[in-house]
Amino acid sequence: MPQRKSAKKELRKNIKRRQRNLLFKKQISLTIKKFKKAISNKDIPTAKLALNEVYKILDKAVSKKILHPNNVARKKSKFAKLLNSLNK
Repeated sequence: MPQRKSAKKELRKNIKRRQRNLLFKKQISLTIKKFKKAISNKDIPTAKLALNEVYKILDKAVSKKILHPNNVARKKSKFAKLLNSLNK
């Protein structure tokens, strides 16, 4: 356990940040699952809407520094390819 006052405050901040990040990552995984479910059902209009939601939440994650920009770019590219393969 931290001894100094500043270290105790940092610990409290880290706990709050961790909870917020975990909640945000849970939302990300839920939207991705929704998109993948639409893809597996071959429902193109729903998949397009879900892809927009995925893009939106991934971009928010980058702006809040929860995920690395390159990681998000890779995921967005992968999901776009999935949707395009369904269109063909």
